[in-house]
Amino acid sequence: MANPYAGEVELVLNGQPHTLRLTLGALAELAAGLQGETVLDLVTRLESGQIASRDVLAIIVAGLRGGGWQGQAADLMTVEIAGGMPACARAAALALARAFAAP
Repeated sequence: MANPYAGEVELVLNGQPHTLRLTLGALAELAAGLQGETVLDLVTRLESGQIASRDVLAIIVAGLRGGGWQGQAADLMTVEIAGGMPACARAAALALARAFAAP
């Protein structure tokens, strides 16, 4: 079970709950994959409703890896995600919000 006070978000993959957590390392990995953009640019797009599926995927992968998952983005291509894209978008937004929220 995800602990929101630790910045965690739960996402169910193939019927199994997984924890997303944007740790410092996960945020660094996320920033490295943004092709010259910053995490702030990503947050700005999210807040304006201009977020793309690649952004959601990048946040989900970074959060999963911060939660201990050992996979890669390609591993999610064939995974059944409970709630589909809407659940992914909510989880990504919540993970970002919790990463930057005061404890």
